Amino acid sequence: MGLRRVVVTGLGALTPVGLTAEESFSALLRGQSGIGPITRFNLEGFTCKIAGQLEGFDPTRWMTPREARTMDPFIHHAIAATQMAMEDAGLGRLEGELADRTGCYIGAGLGGIASLENTHASLMAKGPRHGISAYFVTQIIVNLAPGQVAIRWNARGPNMSHVSACASSAHSIGEAMRAIQYGTCDLMIAGGTEATITPLGVGGFCSMKAVSTRNDEPTKASRPFDLDRDGFVMGEGAGVLILEELEHARKRGARIHAELVGYGLSGDANHITAPAAEGEGGQRAMKMALADARLAPEAVGYINAHGTSTPVGDVLETLAIKRVFGEHARRLAVSSTKSMTGHLLGAAGAVEGVFSVLALTRSVLPPTINLDKPDPACDLDYVPHHPREVRVQAAMSNSFGFGGTNATLVFARLD
Repeated sequence: MGLRRVVVTGLGALTPVGLTAEESFSALLRGQSGIGPITRFNLEGFTCKIAGQLEGFDPTRWMTPREARTMDPFIHHAIAATQMAMEDAGLGRLEGELADRTGCYIGAGLGGIASLENTHASLMAKGPRHGISAYFVTQIIVNLAPGQVAIRWNARGPNMSHVSACASSAHSIGEAMRAIQYGTCDLMIAGGTEATITPLGVGGFCSMKAVSTRNDEPTKASRPFDLDRDGFVMGEGAGVLILEELEHARKRGARIHAELVGYGLSGDANHITAPAAEGEGGQRAMKMALADARLAPEAVGYINAHGTSTPVGDVLETLAIKRVFGEHARRLAVSSTKSMTGHLLGAAGAVEGVFSVLALTRSVLPPTINLDKPDPACDLDYVPHHPREVRVQAAMSNSFGFGGTNATLVFARLD
């Protein structure tokens, strides 16, 4: 008996360039950057003073003020993105057998770091009896994002978080695909969320010297594949996809955005932060995803690259794409939407999955902005500066993370 087919019936996203999937994708096509000065804390002593913040996001649009106070911002983001995705899929609170057969996989990289910092300050000021909220633990642990989502929508199927750094949400989507393929569920709420623009979050990456210090030109700081790139720029937000078994979606008359056809994953076993030589781990993830999709390399027309704007990472991803796609690599369109959104860490794979699906359905590819001086070692077609109207049959999305963890997703137009 063959594996069941999995389709995307709902999309939800909030990013530094837009508070909905539609707003975000439209901003990408305009080449709009969401990077600006950090406004939330004193930046004295920080080498990086810029990030992609969610401007205008109000959690009380999605929940009561009391509920908002009991949750960390990363959970706020997950609930908002899920609400948008469920509405897009034509779904509300789940009941009966569908509730039992709906799972929720939402990952994150760091979880409730803002609540951790605030609670520690409160503990130091007030002591343990009065300084620690009863909600502290449920604010910080990563699986409370899918936990709160499941409670809200009565999703009684499997519920968990995949925590794999910047590949977290891509793994969540891929594993949700498997749950449907193997018959565990008929519907999955899958994606990722992040809210790490805090003193510890920013300071940690500053200490690693991983982030850009182009503080005087925030909108130009994230510049994947450009010779003058100097590190990634942090972003925040969430992306959620509603995945559904094909016949289940058809029976209820759902609008189908695309089919999720391939998932590949691998580990570098090389270094805590540096990718393996020649992007070998990423190569295996891409090859596995193509094999899983039963697609020849030539069938892929677009790659939403991991493309973080780091000196080493961009070169190795370029090399990995060449190794996997051979001569077709020269004909592939590749872009990094992180040039506009910044790097959403644990939410990146899901947000970029949403963008990949929209690129398929709208027949337009988002550009890589700030590619003013291409690095000779990064010599593929990165769709520089402007979007490109082209119909492609399949799109790939790459997500690679610290610890040498890699995930690749392949979306295709439905037959």
